[in-house]
Order: sequence, then C-alpha cells, then structure tokens
Amino acid sequence: MSIELGSQRYLFEVPDEVAYFNTANMSPLLHAVRAAGDSGLARRAAPWLMTAADWFNDVERLRDAYAAILGADRDGVALIPATSYGLAIAARNVTAGAGDQVLVLAEEYPSNYYTWRRFCMRTGAELVVAGRERGASWTEAVLARISERTRVLAVPNVHWTDGSSLDVEAAVAAAHRMGALVAIDASQSLGALSLDVSRLRPDFVVSVGYKWLLGPLGIGCLYVDPQHRDGEPLEENWINREGSDDFAALVNYTDHYRQGARRFDVGQRTSFGLIPMAIAAAEQLLDWTITEVGSSLRAVTDQIAQRAEDLGFAIPATDQRGPHMLGIQLPRDVTSGLARRLADDGVVASIRGTSVRIAPHLHTTQTDVDRLLTALATSS
Repeated sequence: MSIELGSQRYLFEVPDEVAYFNTANMSPLLHAVRAAGDSGLARRAAPWLMTAADWFNDVERLRDAYAAILGADRDGVALIPATSYGLAIAARNVTAGAGDQVLVLAEEYPSNYYTWRRFCMRTGAELVVAGRERGASWTEAVLARISERTRVLAVPNVHWTDGSSLDVEAAVAAAHRMGALVAIDASQSLGALSLDVSRLRPDFVVSVGYKWLLGPLGIGCLYVDPQHRDGEPLEENWINREGSDDFAALVNYTDHYRQGARRFDVGQRTSFGLIPMAIAAAEQLLDWTITEVGSSLRAVTDQIAQRAEDLGFAIPATDQRGPHMLGIQLPRDVTSGLARRLADDGVVASIRGTSVRIAPHLHTTQTDVDRLLTALATSS
C-alpha cells in the first residue's frame, strides 16, 4: 500500500519553490520535529523544573521507537552520535589476526572504510574490497569474495553513492556459514527500507538519524546482537552504569552496566533538544509504517527512472536498486556543475561520481518530479 504522492508535503518544512531530492544527504525537518526541538530547548532553559527521571524517560522512549523500526528488542539498541561511533564499537568488540579478512564494498562510505582499515592495521587482518564488474550486482560481488578467511563483513544494504542494492539476507547468510561477523551500515536505508534484525541476526547495525530517520544530527542508533551485549563500550560514562538513576548514590562505584546495549550509549545522550526531535521523527515513521514509506518512494523513483530512461539516461535495473534512491548515470562532461544548474531551477540533488543521486521522500510532489525531469532534459 502506498501513500498518495504529495499528500504529506504539508507535514514538512519544504517551501513550494524547492524540489528537494536530497534526503540521502540530509532530510528536511517535519514541522513536528522542529516543534519538538523548540519545546525541548525551552525545557532545557528551566533546569530547576527537571527531575532525575527526565534524564532517562525520553531516552527510553526513543530507544523503543528505534527498536520498532529495526525489528529489535529494546535492550538491543544503543544511542550513538554518528556512524563512526557505532562502527568503532563494533570494531572494538571483534577479534581478528593475520590470515583473516574484512570485506567491504568498493567506494564504500569513508567512515566504514576507515574504521575497518584501522582495525586491520591493528590486528594484522587484510582489508578486502569487493568491486563489481560492469552489469553485475553488489550481491554477486560480495558473494564471490566471502570465504573461510572472512572474519568481518562490513556492508550497507544500499550503496551510498547511487542507491544500488545489496541483498543483505543472502550476504548475511553466506557470511554466517563461513563463521564471519556482520556489521551493516543502514544509514542510507533505515526508515525507508524494512530491516528485521530479529530474523536477519546481523551482529551490528548502525544508522545516523538525520537522513531516512528524518531526525536531527547528533542522534543515531546501534543495534547489538545478544552475543555482543556484554562487550566493551568506547567510553566509561556515568549514566550507563547500573543504578545511575539514583543521583545520590553515584559515588558508590560499580562494575555493572545498565541492561543490554545501553552500556554502548554515548555520554550526554540525554540531549534535551535533540532527543525529542528524534522521537517525533521516529514516531511519525512508525505511524506511516516503514513498509508504506518504502512502497511510496518506490512509486516515485520508478516514475523518475522510466522518464529518465526515455530521455536517454542509463538507469540501474529495478531489482538492483533500493526503493527510495536512484542513481541516474550521466556522461562525464555533464556532471560538472550539474548540481548548481539543477539548484538554479529550484531542484536539489547530489552528484556522486558520475551519477545524479535522487533521494525523494513523502514531501515530494508531482510538480517536483516534473521540475526534476525538465531540468535533466535541458542538461542532457
């Protein structure tokens, strides 16, 4: 079931004159998310009205919402400030040695690549980059490189540059057959693409909150499989310790952490301005349902793909791209300055490599789509 094109525009802070196709870079804010931030800052301005419970209640409400989006139990979710933070936690709680391999995609997002390159430098493992042949899928590229030497498979479920997809079910199953651990960077999909970790059972899943989760910068999530929840956090902050809600007893030091993945929460997680924003965004996504968001965005990207193909542009096959992103291949002599020319027409999209990356959301209207295709037609 799909949500009617343009019917949710009124919920977003996007002016009529802007056709915004850059959610993969940063989502526009919902009016409710901005209002939640304003309310949170007003609350922060009066700390004398706060109680000890205020340091925990909203955090747990957000944890519940992220758990529902992930298909996880609430004890499996940690709150983190950035993809790099979550990936660093994963790398800290994995062991490897000479002869082992860590497998990543070619042209992977830098945070994922750099994290595992450092891990390999520290452990003596080998970093293996899976590239795909022309016409091949990322799934084929990954399955061809997984072996008994693979210790970690660190991949997204859609490539950040153009939305081309990886069949994570097949990849996770293949990795697990070889005894490898799996870390998924879902920053370019979580909130738009269903991911049921209770069934998939990856070891770690990380996502920022300011893209497809429609929230603010500085708040994201990390899923941790039960077998890793007694691992070592990046930092030893006070709020993640057992009994930290009793402020009078904080000087009674303890070696015990709060339950589940909470030990991995970032310090100062209780951001009174940001947490309410993230809650408002996550709860709106759950109200729409992730399935409906994905199917609605598929209808938009399918229309754009067909019309762009009619204009002569190269488009990835439907079964090789996510429902919410589309990479339109461009001649190299066209890419230079294209983003600026699009912006001059009120169309906002990103150029990644030789693709214009189209990333709509439920604010997208038919007028937006028409403006995008008109702008592309004049640049071809």
